[in-house]
Amino acid sequence: MRAVNEIPILRVSKEGRSNSFDEVAIEEPLEIRVNCSTQISQPLAVTMRTPAHDIELGTGFLFTEGIISSSNEILSAMQPEENRVDFTLDLPPEKAKGILNRQFYMTSSCGVCGKSSLDAVKVNCKPLDFTTRIQEHMLYNLPDVAIELQETFRRTGGLHASFLFDTAGRLLIMREDVGRHNALDKVVGASLRDNAIPLHDRVLLLSGRASFELIQKAALAGIQVVAGIGAPSSLAVELARSVGITLVGFLKSDRFNVYSAPERIVA
Repeated sequence: MRAVNEIPILRVSKEGRSNSFDEVAIEEPLEIRVNCSTQISQPLAVTMRTPAHDIELGTGFLFTEGIISSSNEILSAMQPEENRVDFTLDLPPEKAKGILNRQFYMTSSCGVCGKSSLDAVKVNCKPLDFTTRIQEHMLYNLPDVAIELQETFRRTGGLHASFLFDTAGRLLIMREDVGRHNALDKVVGASLRDNAIPLHDRVLLLSGRASFELIQKAALAGIQVVAGIGAPSSLAVELARSVGITLVGFLKSDRFNVYSAPERIVA
């Protein structure tokens, strides 16, 4: 699937105007449908995303929304249409009934905007242990790796990315999307399909700011260290402190800020 469209534009500067072309990131709806007890799939969510890795996106969404807890609960996953993914789930009847009463609509900029109440935003995140340790110098290397790998961002300036590293700084997964929450759901979904959850010994790098919903998704996936190129929000810091995530912000090649659980970072 293509992630970029080339479109005609008018370029304007102090030197004058000219007709040209520009590349823009594709944003299209993806319908996530589930079948828990019948032969007919039912719509659960619509998210605005950049086409690619849609099965991973749907899988990550189901996990981070608490609909599934392991890949064993997915009996099948298919993409019958370009903008639709179907999941057949093996869930207890009561849980299945409750799920089918939930519906979500998410924009590319907000993964919690479709929730109908404050309680629906809160997902139970268990406190993490402190088994993971990382070297300070490893974090300094991550921004350059991110810049090098974000080819589509360099072309369009319109995509977010989530990167998953091991504690030695080796890249394991990278996903881009017009929605930052989608990019992370793709990473979580890929990990779940590889039976790699929980991700205790992994480091998550976010290409932009660290928001509440991204820290929540990281906590649910068991990620102990999250680093953002940009700033964290107040709720992100609060959640990171409550569950024990090491949260790094303003990460650059020579400095960063630590907002919670600094003991995991070894000088």
